Amino acid sequence: MRIGELAERAGTTTRALRYYESRGLLPARRTQNGYREYDEDDLRLLREIRALQEVGFELEETRPFVECLQAGHPAGDSCPASLEVYRRKLSELDGMIGRLRAVREQVAAQLLRAEAELPGGPEPTCELGG
Repeated sequence: MRIGELAERAGTTTRALRYYESRGLLPARRTQNGYREYDEDDLRLLREIRALQEVGFELEETRPFVECLQAGHPAGDSCPASLEVYRRKLSELDGMIGRLRAVREQVAAQLLRAEAELPGGPEPTCELGG
């Protein structure tokens, strides 16, 4: 299949495909007349890249998954290098969650302090949402 069809089937753009090719994530096979040519394996690689990016993986973090598929494994995450990327990503996410919890606690404390300092005490809340 040609680049336009691959882009459509993968839910991306031809520009993105050229970029993936320039980054070495998508093989660059050409026909005799110079057209890029792709197959179902390339579509599988793209779906793996897109799925990982949709949940927050950077493009370079998808490389071990792509290489795993290219090596003939049944899934992109069935190789040790892919598992290590998962571990790093989980650690990164845990750190972000910890930082968000700390910020939330700080904002909640500031809100309580600010409400307590209001003339006449905290603002009454309406049970009807208003």
